[in-house]
Amino acid sequence: MTQQDIVRKFDRVPAAVVRQAAAFQPAILADVAGRRGAMHGRIKALHPRMKFAGTAFTVEVRPGDNLMIHAAMSLAQPGDVLVIDGKGDLTAALMGTIMMTACKQLGIAGVVIDGAVRDTLEIDEMDFPVFAAGYNPNGPTKNCPGRIGHAVTVGGVTVQAGDFVTGDADGVVVVEREKIESLLPAAAKKVADENARIAAIKKGDTAAKWLESALRSAGVLKEGESL
Repeated sequence: MTQQDIVRKFDRVPAAVVRQAAAFQPAILADVAGRRGAMHGRIKALHPRMKFAGTAFTVEVRPGDNLMIHAAMSLAQPGDVLVIDGKGDLTAALMGTIMMTACKQLGIAGVVIDGAVRDTLEIDEMDFPVFAAGYNPNGPTKNCPGRIGHAVTVGGVTVQAGDFVTGDADGVVVVEREKIESLLPAAAKKVADENARIAAIKKGDTAAKWLESALRSAGVLKEGESL
């Protein structure tokens, strides 16, 4: 491992922008970001109530080895989210109660692992947000080098250090650091529009006004036909 494998300094989304963006559901942000940035559904919250928002602190490890996660924990700043490329390996847990307790104490906002964790009941009781691809009681090794602060692929999404990352019961969404602030007005408008539509549905306006046009475009209905 060389010094270049650990990037200590990188630009982060400003804390004020993180607070504003955290008010929106990941689903809303994914929609206004062009329906992209959502990780594969295998990356799930340990409990549906768990949610987080923060800046990505990226970690790449060898399957089943958590050496670089320990290093990342010592370098991460409060408000960072550990986003760990564990190669989707589920043969050994990369983190458990001890490490998660330390993360919470350090002010880390959450952990996202494309890999396995363990001690899930204890982590649930801690109410610390952890999103993982699965679980395994086997412990990890601490022998292999990896990288910190570099681009990683987690749940099929490329994540750069400093990007905005958020998660809830639906899953995890990543938005580029340079893009997140510009999306906030669109996110606010989408929330307002959806609330108005739900209110109209509750008053009996259940028809999807776009549906017949879409069916014609798809060739399901001919011109002049209706459902």
